[in-house]
Amino acid sequence: MEFSTWLPFFLATVAISLSPGPGAIAAMGAGLNHGFRRGQSIAFGLALGVWTQLLVVGVGLGALLATSALAFAVLKWVGVAYLVWLGVQQWRSPAAPVSAPGGDAVPSATRAQLVLRGWGVNALNPKGTVFLLAVMPQFLDTARPMLAQYLTIAATFGVVEFTVMTGYAALASRVLRLLRTPAQIRWMNRSFGGLFVAAGAFLALFKRGV
Repeated sequence: MEFSTWLPFFLATVAISLSPGPGAIAAMGAGLNHGFRRGQSIAFGLALGVWTQLLVVGVGLGALLATSALAFAVLKWVGVAYLVWLGVQQWRSPAAPVSAPGGDAVPSATRAQLVLRGWGVNALNPKGTVFLLAVMPQFLDTARPMLAQYLTIAATFGVVEFTVMTGYAALASRVLRLLRTPAQIRWMNRSFGGLFVAAGAFLALFKRGV
């Protein structure tokens, strides 16, 4: 991939990753509830979810989702249910201090669980698949080897997603210092729980071609 082609794609992926969405909400929620060191694990999962989306598009399954109403609807509603489930879990999180005396986050979720949660947020999002189907072909040169171009796109998107989501988790983890009372923690948990449910509602309203 030529640098003149890669640079616009890089800027597009930065804009996509920075835009508010389920991934950003998940990263900030993990940073708030688990601190930066543990919460950062969700960024790995979000990057894996992006790679899953790219793989789906790359092997042609994305075209199936774009043309099959049933396949698209099934994946969409699975994604909606997953986001709402995350919202309910966040809402019901205990209003207890999220930092132990030594500064470590309370290990209410393991790193593996956070990675899986992040993967689910990005992988179970048909809106991302349709977006990639619409945007990615603009940066592909069919006269050149496709595998190298796909690998470049995957590496770029994965690194950008991981870096941006790590930043979101780090930013949110700094709020931990401000959360001292159960009322403050309960308010924060319910705020993020509501955002997850809202993200699920927006996904439910998403239609192909919009």
